[in-house]
Amino acid sequence: MLFFENLILAFTALWVNKMRSLLTMLGIIIGIGAVIAIVTVGNSLMNSISSEMSDMGANNIVVGVQARESEEESDGSGMRFETLRGAKIPMEKDLITDEYIRELTAEYPDEIKAVSIDTSLGDARVESGRNYANISLRGINSGYMGANNIKMQAGSEFGSKAYSDGKGVCIVSDRFVSNMFDGDNDKAIGHKIEIEMTGRGYKYYVFTIVGVYEYVSQGFEMQAARDVSTEVYIPISTALNKNHLKGYTNFTIVTKQGIDSDAFALKVKEFMERYYHNNRDFTISTFSLASMVSAMTSMVGTVSTAITVIAAISLIVGGIGVMNIMLVSISERTREIGTRKALGATNGSIRAQFIMEAIVLCLVGGVLGIGVGIIGGAIGAKALGYEASPTASSIVAALLFSMAVGVFFGYYPANKAAKMNPIDALRYE
Repeated sequence: MLFFENLILAFTALWVNKMRSLLTMLGIIIGIGAVIAIVTVGNSLMNSISSEMSDMGANNIVVGVQARESEEESDGSGMRFETLRGAKIPMEKDLITDEYIRELTAEYPDEIKAVSIDTSLGDARVESGRNYANISLRGINSGYMGANNIKMQAGSEFGSKAYSDGKGVCIVSDRFVSNMFDGDNDKAIGHKIEIEMTGRGYKYYVFTIVGVYEYVSQGFEMQAARDVSTEVYIPISTALNKNHLKGYTNFTIVTKQGIDSDAFALKVKEFMERYYHNNRDFTISTFSLASMVSAMTSMVGTVSTAITVIAAISLIVGGIGVMNIMLVSISERTREIGTRKALGATNGSIRAQFIMEAIVLCLVGGVLGIGVGIIGGAIGAKALGYEASPTASSIVAALLFSMAVGVFFGYYPANKAAKMNPIDALRYE
C-alpha cells in the first residue's frame, strides 16, 4: 500500500506544480529525445545500407588484379631505391583470363553459384533527331544480370550464341527507351542504334536492341531524368573484340546460400595467386561485400554512439535540475515532513516518498522525451531519404535510464528529508 500512496503523492506534487515540473523535466526531455532521435536515424541508415548491399549481393566476392606494393631495388652500383609498382597499368599478360575462371569454378563447384564479369567501353551519347540518351557501354557475361538483380522489362537476355559469337546486339534501359522511343518497348526491340565513342579516339558501333531492362536509381541524382546516363549492355565477347583484349581486371563471384564469404574469399585469393606467383608487378586481391557492409555499419554505429554519449550529457544536466528542485520541494515541505515523523513515519518511508517523486518526475520527462525523439528521428530519417527505424530496446533503455537518473539524483534530497529531526522540522517557518 505504501508504494501506491507514494505514487499518488508523487503525481499530486507533479500536478500542483505543473510549470515548475515541466521546466525541471526539460533537461530529461531533451536528453532522452536526442538519444532516441540519434538511435532512430542511425538504425535507419544501417538498415538502408544493409538492404542496398543485400540487393547488390552482400555475399558476393570481388576478385581483381592489384599492383604489388613498392619494394626496394638496386641500380647496379649498390644504391637502393624504391619502385612504385602501383603506378603501372595491367598489360594483357597481367589480366585474368577465362581459363583462370574456369579452373576456379571447377575447383569450388559447391561454393560458387555464378561468376559475373563486365568491362566498360566508355561513355557516349546516342542521338536521333531531337531525341538523345546518355549511355555507358558495358560488356557483360551470362552471370552478370542475375548477380546484379537486373530485371528485364521487355525482350530477352542474350542467348549463348550471342555470347560465343560476339554478335552486335544490346540490352538498353527503360529510361533509354523513354528518351529515344517515347517509352514504346515494342518499337525499341529490333531497332538498330548508332553509338559514337569519342573518349579515347573516335569509334563507331551499331547494335540491335534485343531487350529492355528496368533502370533502378542509385540514389540522389543531380541532373534531370532524361540526362541521367544508363548502361547499354552488350555481350562481353563483343566488348573484348572491340577493345582488342583477352582478359579482365576483375570479376565477381556469386556464392551459394550458406557460404561464409569472408572465409571463401581467402580461399579464392590463395587459389588465384598461383597464376601470379612469377608476376613481379601484379597480384590478386579479394574482398567480400559482407565485410564492407560490416565495416560501414560498424562505422555508423561508432559515430551514433559517440553522438549519443554527447547527447546524454544533457541528462546529467537534467538530473542536477531534478536534484535542485527536490531540495527546494523538501525545504517547502519541512513542516509536513516533521508532522509525518511525529505521527510515526519511519526514515525509510520518508526517503521512499521523495525518491518516488524524483522517479516520477524523470519518468514522465522520459516518456515525453521518447515521443519527441521518435518524431524527431522520423523527420531526420525522412529528410535523409530513409525509413524511420526506432527500436523497442532503445525505448526501454531510455525509460530505465530516466528512472535511474531519478533514483541517483533524488536519493540525496530524499535522504536529507529522512534524517530531519521532527522537532526542528515542526518549528521550521
